[in-house]
Amino acid sequence: MASLQCNMRPATTILTRRPAQVARKSIGVARSQTVRVTASGMAPDLKKSIDELIASNKVVVFMKGTRQFPMCGFSNTVVQILNVMDVPYQTVNILEDDAIRSGMKEYSQWPTFPQVYINGDFFGGCDIMMEAYQSGELKEQLEIALNS
Repeated sequence: MASLQCNMRPATTILTRRPAQVARKSIGVARSQTVRVTASGMAPDLKKSIDELIASNKVVVFMKGTRQFPMCGFSNTVVQILNVMDVPYQTVNILEDDAIRSGMKEYSQWPTFPQVYINGDFFGGCDIMMEAYQSGELKEQLEIALNS
């Protein structure tokens, strides 16, 4: 098993945010759409788009930043783990749209980011990924997901 170094220092580079429509397009919600909110507080179109994204990818990471430029140490750690494990995964930058960021907290019932979904199910955040990687559980879960 490869060794990972965990850098939990916050990113010091300040980037300008791309337009919110970029994030909305990544999960299929157009900026011009009327957003209705359900009793639970999440727009039905947003929930549907998130459901479809998670269902169509074996591994999805909702994170601060991108795979190429994580914008927090926790997101960077998750990216490093997945890269070391050499598995295909999709990322969504939650900093590009407040609706996605707040919607994901409600969707997963998990207050922090990153949020990792494996095989359609919420797996956890950075700490859980680190523990599962070190114990070998993550390798098992990813093998099951990628072979299903």
